[in-house]
Amino acid sequence: MTDLTIESTVDIDDASIPALGFGTASMTGSDCADAVDWALEAGYRHLDTATMYDNEEAVGDGLTAADVSRDEVFVVTKVHPDDAAYDDVLESANGSCDRLGIETIDLLLLHAPSEEYPLEITLDAMNHLQDEAVVDHIGVSNFSVSQLEEAVEISETPIVTNQVKYHPYNRQDALLEYCIEEDIALTAYSPLAKGDVVGEDRLVEIGDQYGKSAAQIALRWLLQQPQVVAIPKASSREHVEANADVFDFELSAEEMHTTFELSGEVPPFAR
Repeated sequence: MTDLTIESTVDIDDASIPALGFGTASMTGSDCADAVDWALEAGYRHLDTATMYDNEEAVGDGLTAADVSRDEVFVVTKVHPDDAAYDDVLESANGSCDRLGIETIDLLLLHAPSEEYPLEITLDAMNHLQDEAVVDHIGVSNFSVSQLEEAVEISETPIVTNQVKYHPYNRQDALLEYCIEEDIALTAYSPLAKGDVVGEDRLVEIGDQYGKSAAQIALRWLLQQPQVVAIPKASSREHVEANADVFDFELSAEEMHTTFELSGEVPPFAR
């Protein structure tokens, strides 16, 4: 297996985001803690969690158990949209620090647009958390292009990422084009389409050329796109390690195009 390195990053403003992160949605308790420990042992240096996942304490346990310095790990968590009021944002972030066992959150996201609280209020609170050194960087999740444009305009500090569902069957062309233009990372969650890519014949065929699986081809396809970060989730040690083993080969332009064509025409930024 090829070890990940901290140098495999997407650099936005002064944030260096490890290009391959470890997702933890739907994992809890000791299973989650063990998976985080395995991920860090395998070389991941980017952990993704959220208050909504109810697993921050387990992620923190895995981080503590691993033989890795806290300074080497980029920790991301999220504020639930129901907690988007000013004081609730502050309470949520401080609670996340306590549960994770860390002093500073590397990247705090608003998990989704709030239907109840104006974005100005939420981002003002997130900017305040940066002023107080509780949070280093901020971003959003599940925002459309227009919603992301609004966030960029409102925030006093850079919006470094928008975390959205992105995989070969669920493209985000317009959003990624905007992110490229505005120097924002696109973080892809569910990058393996909840396992659906595993049986994709065209990805299997490409993988055979490199001794890789269809899932590894899907991840490599994401990581070769400009400003894309991927956060696959895995609950078995075998899959945790396999998902990390995607840095010792490179897809050709034709293979990139074949993967894009699973869900439509090749977008302009990839031609």
